[in-house]
Amino acid sequence: MAHLPAGAPAPALRRKRRRERLRTLGFLSPWLIGFCAFFGYPLLATVFFSFLHYNQIEPPVFVGLRNWTYVLTQMPLFGPALGNTLWLVVVMVALRVVFGLGIGMLVTKIKTGAGFFRTAFYLPYLAPPVAATVAFVFLLNPGTGPVNEVLGALGIPAPSWFNDPHWAKPSLVLLSLWGIGDLMVIFMAALLDVPKEQYEAAELDGAGAWGRFRYVTWPSITPIVLFAVITGVVQTMQYYTQALVAGKLASGVTIGPGSVIQPGYPDHSTLTVPQLVYSLGFQNFNTGAACALSLVLFVLAMAATSLLMRGRAGLLPAED
Repeated sequence: MAHLPAGAPAPALRRKRRRERLRTLGFLSPWLIGFCAFFGYPLLATVFFSFLHYNQIEPPVFVGLRNWTYVLTQMPLFGPALGNTLWLVVVMVALRVVFGLGIGMLVTKIKTGAGFFRTAFYLPYLAPPVAATVAFVFLLNPGTGPVNEVLGALGIPAPSWFNDPHWAKPSLVLLSLWGIGDLMVIFMAALLDVPKEQYEAAELDGAGAWGRFRYVTWPSITPIVLFAVITGVVQTMQYYTQALVAGKLASGVTIGPGSVIQPGYPDHSTLTVPQLVYSLGFQNFNTGAACALSLVLFVLAMAATSLLMRGRAGLLPAED
């Protein structure tokens, strides 16, 4: 950047700085427009409608905190939906990170056929969520599914999977582990980026497999693990499609024109907060309460993300 001479007049310096600001805003304008149009305005509109009674037909009416009171104290399914969502956040995110890291380490160690195994593990991630859920519900069907037939042939008690309230959420976790290809690729890139010289130095110092992982691999990949945890928490907070489709198919109710889907089968065990938002806003036409519930979910997601970023989830040193 060219510097003005010491005796340059102040107006020239101000014009130069103004041009630099305009140039910077020009480069940032696509992002700023997208942020305002697809995040800023919807967020402000959600906050605005959370204080209104609006059924999407009649003009909205201001009701103050009535929607918030209903959501937080009177809605009967808010507790089960929030509990299911938090359960999925804790269990699903943790297992996906551990499983994705394990598969990534396994694939990077394979000498023969590595390309085949990478493709085989990544392909399930490319399956559309609805199609993958339909296939999983078929495989885990308690009456005719091949998984239960194999378990029965082996003399192992076969659970009812998506038809059992105690097994419905673990079944969704199995579905998420089946599509672990995204995390596998991320962890593979991080593992391959670890300097080999550090492994050689650790071996010379007598470190075994666990020692090399603890003192060489783990410190190098912890930023990627933190990234996987934070993005996993945010995505699981928005968990909707798989739980809704699995519960609907397992219930045996056909979906047709004009049919109303009641989410959460069986016994509200797969009901999540995003499903409740959809049910309030588009099935019961209670837009104000749906907006209030959406903001509760937004605050929880932001709080969880802030805690993970502030404490580094116990993964990164405080000075990083």
